[in-house]
Amino acid sequence: MAQPAQENKMGVMPENKLLLNMALPMIVSMLIQACYNIVDSYFVAKLSQDALNAVSLAFPVQNLMIAVAVGTGVGINALLSRSLGQKDFDRANRTAMNGMLLEIVSGLAFTVLGLTCVRQFYTVQTDITRIVEYGVDYLTIIAGCSMGIFVSVATERLVQATGRTVYAMIIQGTGSVINLILDPILIFGLGPFPRLEVAGAAVATVAGQIVGGLVGLYLSLTHNPEIQMSVRGLKPSRSIISGIYSVGLPSIIMQSIGSVMVFGMNQILISFTSTATAVFGIYFKLQSFIFMPVFGLNNGMVPIVAYNYGARNPERIIKTAKLSVMYAVGIMAIGLALFQIFPDVFLSLFEAEGEEAGDLLAIGVPALRIISTSFLMAGFCIVAGSVFQALGHGMLSLAVSVVRQLVVLLPVAFVLARLGGLHVVWWSYPLAELFSTTLSALFLYWVYKKEIASMREKE
Repeated sequence: MAQPAQENKMGVMPENKLLLNMALPMIVSMLIQACYNIVDSYFVAKLSQDALNAVSLAFPVQNLMIAVAVGTGVGINALLSRSLGQKDFDRANRTAMNGMLLEIVSGLAFTVLGLTCVRQFYTVQTDITRIVEYGVDYLTIIAGCSMGIFVSVATERLVQATGRTVYAMIIQGTGSVINLILDPILIFGLGPFPRLEVAGAAVATVAGQIVGGLVGLYLSLTHNPEIQMSVRGLKPSRSIISGIYSVGLPSIIMQSIGSVMVFGMNQILISFTSTATAVFGIYFKLQSFIFMPVFGLNNGMVPIVAYNYGARNPERIIKTAKLSVMYAVGIMAIGLALFQIFPDVFLSLFEAEGEEAGDLLAIGVPALRIISTSFLMAGFCIVAGSVFQALGHGMLSLAVSVVRQLVVLLPVAFVLARLGGLHVVWWSYPLAELFSTTLSALFLYWVYKKEIASMREKE
């Protein structure tokens, strides 16, 4: 089998240039992703607040799908990049194909759940008939046609692992643009298309994901020469699958915990008013504009750290991690300023008519300002968690996530709701982030001593 003729850029390019080269395409694609999340809710909000609530209540399931797809992808990325750094190209090829197999099986599982369990999921959360019916229309399509997102994420990770993040941007950008175009057409029935309302938003989303997945398959097969994909490589390998999930499973659980947290917060908030759950859903759409670029930065950082870990190059690992923290905190500082100065402007994009509009602003403005005080700490924690994963310590990321969301955030939110009412519930976010920052710093020091310092001593 032919091997690459020269050293991969992740082992030789100057660190700052490499990080920007890897991360900027991913940041652009993540911003496109955030844009279509916003547009999706913007058009749905024009139908009614019940429609917006239905989409907001679907978030835990959508987040769970993304958790499984992206978490598995993190494992694929880390093992694949490490194998390339070690020049083990056969293992890299088998990792790519076993990873694709895992993503396909996961997509099939969510398809079954989407076709059988959606109504029960909504009736557990609310007895408002209109919200339930909108939700069933939306989530049945999103989950029942979920294969697109799993294939799309898998192929993104394959090209990221070899340093071709521009292709990852094309994969995600293609799907996002299709969604943006189809959203108003299908929701409101423009031109010859029928008015599908909330279901139209779902159809637009899955159409974009499916096309993105097809584009990803094409690019992975024809424009990623460091990985040779073949049907024979689909044969399950216990060592490869365990290697993928040793990093990916903690990431899956960590992101899935977010679904539990959102579900729990929705139950706390809806006990006050359904407008509070709408505000919470809007927050997640708005904050994606700030967090998505940081996730894009991380997607560029992880293969660099994993590659140089495999190549036993500690100085490149350290410099890449420091640069990533600097950029992440800088992005979050911009987000903090925007949320403090313009919360009413952002919320007005999702206003309903009449009295509901005033309620949305009265609840939402203090909520956005309070939650955003946690942004700077979150930037550091996100990068630290990805460093843990890239170095094979995904359980540390999981521990931080469990402490933040289940041990601190939800219990504190419940207590604050009982003691101070709705407007103090939001303080659970900065309090939880303070705990996770402290824990992340301690774990980062431990990982440095265990992995990086030992490499330096052997030089």
